Amino acid sequence: MITIEPPSSPLPELPTLSKSALSRFLNRARKAVGLEGEVEVLLTSDAELKRLNKSFRGKNKATDVLSFPTPPEIAAQHAGDLAVSLETAARQAAQYGHSLADELKILLLHGLLHLDGEDHETDSGEMAEREAELRSELKMKVGLIQRVTR
Repeated sequence: MITIEPPSSPLPELPTLSKSALSRFLNRARKAVGLEGEVEVLLTSDAELKRLNKSFRGKNKATDVLSFPTPPEIAAQHAGDLAVSLETAARQAAQYGHSLADELKILLLHGLLHLDGEDHETDSGEMAEREAELRSELKMKVGLIQRVTR
């Protein structure tokens, strides 16, 4: 399920976001990644991502997407949770010249890969390679890792 908590400062594209289209993409991407359990997604503000990032990772800054995997014992029912900053996603969409919906899809796929145990901060490029393969399969634009390493 996708929950949208609009930021206090209005985003011009927010009214055009389709929860049902994002949910359909999330389910397709979840299956492509190989996650069995459901995934809950919170689309929220930079302030909330900063709070979550500080609480769970000890980093006192906003970020674009955070992943919260569940213990293996319940992963078949609930794979985990994702939190995405709408404000950061909107800035990144403008920076890379695509829609907010496309940016959210990029961030959702990236988060799903983290839920599946991938970690680009510690691997030797395996997550980037898998993300590129899945982007192609899902007919998506450039992914998060790919554009960061350019």
